Amino acid sequence: MKRSFFNIMMAGAVAVSTLASCTKDLDRLPQNEITAEQVYSTPAGYKQAFAKVYGAFALTGNQGPAGNGDIQGIDEGFSDFLRLYWNAQELPTDEAVIGWGDAGLPDFHNMSWGSNNPFLQGLYYRCYYQITLANDFIRQSSDASLSSRGISGNDAEEIRKYRNEARFLRAYQYSVLMDLFGNVPFITDADALGSVLPRQIQRGELFTWIETELKELETVLADARANEYGRADKGAAWALLARNYLNAQVYTGTARYNEAVTYSKKVIDAGYSLIPNYQHLMLADNHLNRDEFILTINYDGLSTQGYGGTTYLVHAAVVDGMDATRDFGIPSGGWFGLRTTKSLVQLFPVVDGTGDKRAQFQRNKLEIDDVSKSSEGYGIRKFRNVNRDGSIAKNIDARGDFVSVDFPIFRLAEQYLIYAEAVLRGGTGGSQTLALQYINDLRDRADASAVTSINTDFILDERARELYWEGFRRTDLIRYNRFTTGTYLWPWKGGVRDGRAVEAFRSVYPIPASDVTANPNLEQNTGY
Repeated sequence: MKRSFFNIMMAGAVAVSTLASCTKDLDRLPQNEITAEQVYSTPAGYKQAFAKVYGAFALTGNQGPAGNGDIQGIDEGFSDFLRLYWNAQELPTDEAVIGWGDAGLPDFHNMSWGSNNPFLQGLYYRCYYQITLANDFIRQSSDASLSSRGISGNDAEEIRKYRNEARFLRAYQYSVLMDLFGNVPFITDADALGSVLPRQIQRGELFTWIETELKELETVLADARANEYGRADKGAAWALLARNYLNAQVYTGTARYNEAVTYSKKVIDAGYSLIPNYQHLMLADNHLNRDEFILTINYDGLSTQGYGGTTYLVHAAVVDGMDATRDFGIPSGGWFGLRTTKSLVQLFPVVDGTGDKRAQFQRNKLEIDDVSKSSEGYGIRKFRNVNRDGSIAKNIDARGDFVSVDFPIFRLAEQYLIYAEAVLRGGTGGSQTLALQYINDLRDRADASAVTSINTDFILDERARELYWEGFRRTDLIRYNRFTTGTYLWPWKGGVRDGRAVEAFRSVYPIPASDVTANPNLEQNTGY
């Protein structure tokens, strides 16, 4: 096994209870005959159920890589959380295009999606599936439930730790929904499974609920860097608070840059450090990056087999001119789908014959005249199933399909960038001198020249250089009012070769029509 936590995770991959969906649209989730009383009758059962709460981030079902998927109505290979989330955050932006014509997929870069888009439906129901798992675990691990089952002492204390982590994972999923969909259905462990149709919570109210949860959790989670790799701790809670505070004006109408400074600094001061080589961040042995990684989705080519996650990010990024085996560590071959636009490439100027080492490009045709052609648009070499020494990952299946590259939900570099932007936007308690130092620390690692001054526009570009293809770009462009407007155009924005402005309502995605129909408490987002 790549790391010990997979032993727990895979044990929990079995279905843990009969679950209801976020509405009563029950065909969205698989049913089974295992009862909660069976699962939660022993400490070992709790551990398995807890592993499922984490495992649902990396797995798509109980069988894998296909068969008995968690989410019905979508191809299981498409139904992975990270694959769906990444598409929603990257494909509508200057950082990524995809050449495939699957129904609903071209809508992202064309910015023409509707409330029946299957990928948005899949993402929405995936988030609620994972919230449902967390709610069920939290409910079943209450002190009263533990006592009724005769679980006490050290076993009970361990389960309480699990419960706090499940609360964090639920808060993270609600943060994703808040960012993507705005006003969304809201249900917690206080609501019995399937007992009510969820009410619709307003975006600002949800922000406050998440903030309250995270502030409680920062007092009870394991200390930063003290938990097992891939499990949430105080550092993760601080990192999510900092991220949400940076975007608070979008979510609530009120800026919270003071708090963004405070919480990013909590992370920065918690003992994390940048790894020396940027190009080692997204490799098969990146579990060695624990100094920089705050929380990860863990993948293993033998134990988390599916066609989403980093398997998707590695395979789909193999395009013309790339060698799938030598360069990407996937003998089964690439999928010839994902590339980037010239707008990202041009953020990496060559100075004095040298370039920023973060620019991991495959030079193909820079101009994209036809999005469907994998030879047009530069390829990206950021995610690769090879180790630091260039060898193919050891944990690989016989065909060479599935990869072992972990995905950082939070890493230290983002917190440097949050701190710098929040200070520049007027956040108190910070230092512009320190903000400049953090930016130059990132640039020094990349062998990019130091800068003597920074402004918010520079930070937006620096975020693209540091964080591209890590699921941030849509949110960043919205925060800068450049996502839908004509202020900033990129190739094929809005389905036009040179780009165009699109409707302002597209800064949030639609709630799936199926859920609006099933739940009379829901009101569709404006414009859809």
